Amino acid sequence: MSGDFPNTPTHRDPDDDPGVPTPIDLPRIERAVREILIAVGENPDREGLKKTPHRVAKMFAEVFSGLYQDPDAVFATSFEEKYNEMVLLKDIPLHSMCEHHLLPFIGMAHVAYIPNGRVAGLSKLARVVDHFAKRPQVQERLTEQIADFIESRLETKGVAVIIEATHSCMTIRGVRKPGARMVTSAMRGFFLKDPRSRHEVLSLIHGERNPFL
Repeated sequence: MSGDFPNTPTHRDPDDDPGVPTPIDLPRIERAVREILIAVGENPDREGLKKTPHRVAKMFAEVFSGLYQDPDAVFATSFEEKYNEMVLLKDIPLHSMCEHHLLPFIGMAHVAYIPNGRVAGLSKLARVVDHFAKRPQVQERLTEQIADFIESRLETKGVAVIIEATHSCMTIRGVRKPGARMVTSAMRGFFLKDPRSRHEVLSLIHGERNPFL
């Protein structure tokens, strides 16, 4: 999605590498964070909070960087390969930001696919997870976006994506249930149509603790 922000001002952080632009409006975020601190009754000019708006702006630029990155660049390179069995990358560390409260959810993603003449490097699968995670999200949509993207770009015979995560919005506020995990899955192609393929991938991911069997 590079180039989708032709009218967005470029902002640079003097503490960052020079010449690296971001379309995220850092000064605007800083002003908003300062207003939030005032609204909750804090003094944004006291020593401990003076740089907080700036730090928060940099944090948002990092955790929402997937909004302005081009996902197609991830699979710019793939390889012809006759291998037609499952490829699985499990326990991919994942962190994203829930769009309802702007609080993080953290967990693991498991990504599997059955090639149809082309394969990608394993690091590419982790990069796809990161790309879609680095934006305001809900876990259900994140799971489907990863599966749909891999299926369409690699033209696979099947894709399976499972995400297990804990959500701060229900562990530190609201219902306050620490330890509760949300599990979502997206199955495409063989993994959706063939029970044996689905059983195989779930068994490899979860083993005896498989919540789907």
